[in-house]
Amino acid sequence: MDRVIQPPLVDTTACLCRVDTGLKTVAGAKRYVPGTKLCLRPDIKPSIHPTRNKPARGDRSRSQSPLLPGLPDDLAIACLIRVPRVEHRKLRLVCKRWYRLLVGNFFYSLRKSLGIAEEWIYVIKRDRDGKISWHAFDPVYQLWQPLPPVPKEYSGALGFGCAVLNGCHLYLFGGKDPLKGSMRRVIFYNARTNKWHRAPDMLRRRHFFGSCVINNCLYVAGGENEGVHRSLRSAEVYDPNKNRWSFISDMSTAMVPFIGVVYDGKWFLKGLGSHRQVLSEVYQPENDSWYPIYDGLVSGWRNPSTTLNGKLYALDCKDGCKIRVYDEVADSWSKHIDSKLHLGSSRALEAAALVPLNGKLCIIRNNMSISLVDVSKLEDLKGSSAEQLWETIAGKGQFKTLVTNLWSSLAGRNRLKTHIVHCQVLQA
Repeated sequence: MDRVIQPPLVDTTACLCRVDTGLKTVAGAKRYVPGTKLCLRPDIKPSIHPTRNKPARGDRSRSQSPLLPGLPDDLAIACLIRVPRVEHRKLRLVCKRWYRLLVGNFFYSLRKSLGIAEEWIYVIKRDRDGKISWHAFDPVYQLWQPLPPVPKEYSGALGFGCAVLNGCHLYLFGGKDPLKGSMRRVIFYNARTNKWHRAPDMLRRRHFFGSCVINNCLYVAGGENEGVHRSLRSAEVYDPNKNRWSFISDMSTAMVPFIGVVYDGKWFLKGLGSHRQVLSEVYQPENDSWYPIYDGLVSGWRNPSTTLNGKLYALDCKDGCKIRVYDEVADSWSKHIDSKLHLGSSRALEAAALVPLNGKLCIIRNNMSISLVDVSKLEDLKGSSAEQLWETIAGKGQFKTLVTNLWSSLAGRNRLKTHIVHCQVLQA
């Protein structure tokens, strides 16, 4: 029986298949590497017969250039998270590693856990032609910051909702397109990446509805659509963890809300019914139920309003120079915080939003002027004037604005150029 002759093993150290791939052929490589021999299988694929062993993932991470030369990465991250938020847009342009770090959740979660995350004010306004634009205000440097344009589906929309989830995602949802009518669309802006994204559509088309956030879930109720029954009773909730909308119990009656607030874990709504009568309802998430309410909270309730540290506040005058505080024991709006500085009654000076900012109440007016009220020091006044609690951080030329507004009124040119539609606070 003839013996099967096995080909000799290839000496991998001298095999020309391992020569640099810049040499086109094995035969050509022999002229540049004397003393080597041909592989018995010169047609072997380079992926099977590699030029060098691929390093493990851990080895690749160790071979990466450091975030900051001369420092370990953990110490470099400890330095980078302390850079002011206004500079983060520039940091993303340094290199790919810095970009991946600053668009990830780890970087901003670390800032939040250490108490160095910064809150910015985001203002959405409509101009005289009905177009939507928005701006971000940095209260630390007191500067307005550039933002990517609002997606075109909301550039001219009416009656859409706006809310913040996870502290850094600003959602726009629903509304009425001037051409297509009521929408179910939902989009959100990520303050960490400075980009817009899509989210699942709502279950019902609606505009001019009420919305709120409870336990990081987005609730929507009431409003109108183009159907036979214009006013809606239906309500729904969006859970970002499940990335899904689901229906909740219907309201007692159909309503188009014009004011709403979350207080003591409940959602209070006030609006117009199908016959244009004023209605008030409250929603309890624990048992998924609605019921009418007629107490002192809703009787003296005005817009805008908000909650801070378990207390309910509302503006008491048109220009936001006086704040009312709800007294739960007396069931009335008996307490006031007065700045003693009346700015005027024009629409430009009208207070459009009241939001919490860094433990203070923030008042935003249509002319983009911003005032802060430190209500945490209210108990320390002991009968003295509350004027010292107020601080203006944007639009400090109120006197000039007041004189300009007076002359414009006399000349008949007091038509409002822009007005604020929504205002929210995002953290990063």
